[in-house]
Amino acid sequence: MKKLCRQAENGLKLLQPEISKQHLAIGPMDAVVMSPGQPVLKGKKEIRQMIEGSFKIPGFKITWEPQSVQVSQIGDLAYLVEKSQIVMNDSSGKAVTQHYNGVTVWKKQSDGSWKNVADIATNEP
Repeated sequence: MKKLCRQAENGLKLLQPEISKQHLAIGPMDAVVMSPGQPVLKGKKEIRQMIEGSFKIPGFKITWEPQSVQVSQIGDLAYLVEKSQIVMNDSSGKAVTQHYNGVTVWKKQSDGSWKNVADIATNEP
């Protein structure tokens, strides 16, 4: 479980504009991202476009932290409950922070690594 949390945290380190392609290696071709008020993103192409577009937003920064992890009995699927923050500048240039709760679903690969197959976020109340 600690390995999976570390991998999720390492994904945050990889999620920088110059290495967003490396971040996409965390998920398979059929990964899904669901964000509040946005269409469902399916597959690496749509997810890559979202990541690259996000870093074009002035002041954009994202952080997240796993809160808990649960692994299936046979050890091939897991989910993490996470808290995240996205910061970006509003039209006046002032930094605005949005808070989210999320769940990421991970699938264990034949080589023992974990791939993020679904990322679901909701606005924090």
